[in-house]
Amino acid sequence: MDDISIIQALISEDPIRWRLLKMVRSLNLPDCWIGAGFVRNAVWDYLHGRSPSPVSTDVDVIWFDHKRCSPEEDKALETLLRGLDPTAMWSVKNQARMHVQNGDEPYLSTTDAMRYWPETATAVAVRLGESGSCEIAAPLGLDDLFGLVIRPAGRFATEKTKIYQERFKSKNWIEIWPLLTLASAPLPSIPCVKAT
Repeated sequence: MDDISIIQALISEDPIRWRLLKMVRSLNLPDCWIGAGFVRNAVWDYLHGRSPSPVSTDVDVIWFDHKRCSPEEDKALETLLRGLDPTAMWSVKNQARMHVQNGDEPYLSTTDAMRYWPETATAVAVRLGESGSCEIAAPLGLDDLFGLVIRPAGRFATEKTKIYQERFKSKNWIEIWPLLTLASAPLPSIPCVKAT
């Protein structure tokens, strides 16, 4: 089974993650995905021979719409999702406005915004497609995710290293998934992985 098929199986066979994907899909937001630890942690659990750990961290809902860029819109969506499932720690961010907070050029899409995330293994997201299948976006590829490598991405390997290092320390990833290894060099430019 290839990496994409593994992610699709892990997410679709996890009743909690699948239910959360259905909830997010019901919002009908443009270019909308659930990313970061939602996918990354499930893959790392699988590669460590464990059952998927509970979705105990933020459920990062990312979407893209230039016309609805206010933080208040995201907060209203979080409130709506909390009403559907108060056990999840919902975090909703319209990526059309996040470039300002991150000091980047404007993003072109949700997938483009993910290219600017702190780690290569974190820049992966899933959504429930029109056909009911699990779609995957991984603009920095899947090699580090499946290679159990924590690598800073883009500017987090250069001028934002302090943010990356603080993030790494606070997450305790090595203690949770001891097979992980650290890499300090960024990957060369790689094509976007997007599968349906």
